[in-house]
Amino acid sequence: MDLLQLDDFELIRVVEEDHDFHIYTRLSDETTHCQHCGKYGVVGFGRREQVMKDLPRLGKCSAIHVETRRWHCKHCGKTFYEDLPHMDKKHRMTDRLVQWIGEQTVRRTNSSVAEDVGVTEGTIRLVFAEYVLRKYEAMRFVTPRWLGIDEIHLIKPRCVLTNVEKLTVFDILENRNEQTVAERLSRLNNRKSIELVTIDMWRPYRDAAAAVLPDATVVVDKFHVVRMLNAACEAVRKVLRADLTPAVRRGLVNDRFLILKRKHQLNDKEHMMLSSWLEKYPALAMAYEIKEAGYRIYDAKTREDANAAYEEWRASIPQEMKGTFGDFERAWRNWRDEIFAYFDCCATNAYTENLNNLIRTTNRVGRGYSFEALRAKLLLSEGPEKKAAARPVFQKMLSRDLTMETAVHEMRVPTHYEGRFGTLLSKLPEILRDGNFGSGQP
Repeated sequence: MDLLQLDDFELIRVVEEDHDFHIYTRLSDETTHCQHCGKYGVVGFGRREQVMKDLPRLGKCSAIHVETRRWHCKHCGKTFYEDLPHMDKKHRMTDRLVQWIGEQTVRRTNSSVAEDVGVTEGTIRLVFAEYVLRKYEAMRFVTPRWLGIDEIHLIKPRCVLTNVEKLTVFDILENRNEQTVAERLSRLNNRKSIELVTIDMWRPYRDAAAAVLPDATVVVDKFHVVRMLNAACEAVRKVLRADLTPAVRRGLVNDRFLILKRKHQLNDKEHMMLSSWLEKYPALAMAYEIKEAGYRIYDAKTREDANAAYEEWRASIPQEMKGTFGDFERAWRNWRDEIFAYFDCCATNAYTENLNNLIRTTNRVGRGYSFEALRAKLLLSEGPEKKAAARPVFQKMLSRDLTMETAVHEMRVPTHYEGRFGTLLSKLPEILRDGNFGSGQP
């Protein structure tokens, strides 16, 4: 069998040790012309052995030992050693090993890949960084129709871009400044294809989208609006609870969760408990009803109905509660167009919010990846376009009129994709569950 599968080498012998394979070879073709002047007429002038790492075999590290000759040119008088085919220009590794390291490090930790290859973790980091640069240059993401923008705090706020329609990670930016976001959006191909942009109430996102995507509809996520109602109700609860005795306070076990829960979601027991508390504390009952009325604004089917519901809610707030629910009222006043845009399309940013939790978990499992490494692992993970190229379960080859050479050729045909949408969100829990991210700082 051809152990190497490299036509330019002639196999001499293989030495297997406890943890390594040593494959001794020589070059198949002899050098005939000078590397410096290009003329024919060279004579042998010594030998030496060169070693380059290769793909792991049978769970062991492997290296190819090549017996190379030094040559002397009769014309220019210079000496040179034979070039090794299939060796990477920057590392003493085969080209296929460099590619394999990059693909494996996307899904695994540097330390585990380094153990398989038999090199230091620093070498894996260096090879992976070069692999990432090559992939970024070749990647061409399909511009989403529905763009989600949010942030995640990893040492500092990082902007996260998603393709909400395809449920994929689109990009992660180093910060959430308006200039950074606008610059990234300006580099999108076919920007006019973006119809919706869902954001939270961070003004730089709105300004960047307005400057670069003037034709897109900007929608403020519903969650960021209604959570202000919960915050106001929670503030009233804390003030009342602070004046209670420890014995009475112990009787209000889980009161926070019941007060923040929607009325129609309460079961009979919870409804009875909440009713008894609201009867005892009128201020809390008032805040709870205002919160529920604010939630019902989003039950409206049209922009006009929502506007009427909001005006009715605002007029119903007692004077003593206006300061408590002031943040909610100011949000509607300052973000009126973006909030009411929800009632035209019912678009939310829930998938981007869910992605932030997965990114945070990924970073925690990895014990704090660098921003560049975390971005690479997320963007280069297998996306939806690779579902068709997933490795199938092994099947026996039935009797077919195919030679082994033809079968091998068929297996090596690359798969081409029309476009890349990004990393599928549903892939990330699977990666975390299997432990592929693991620990280790890339």
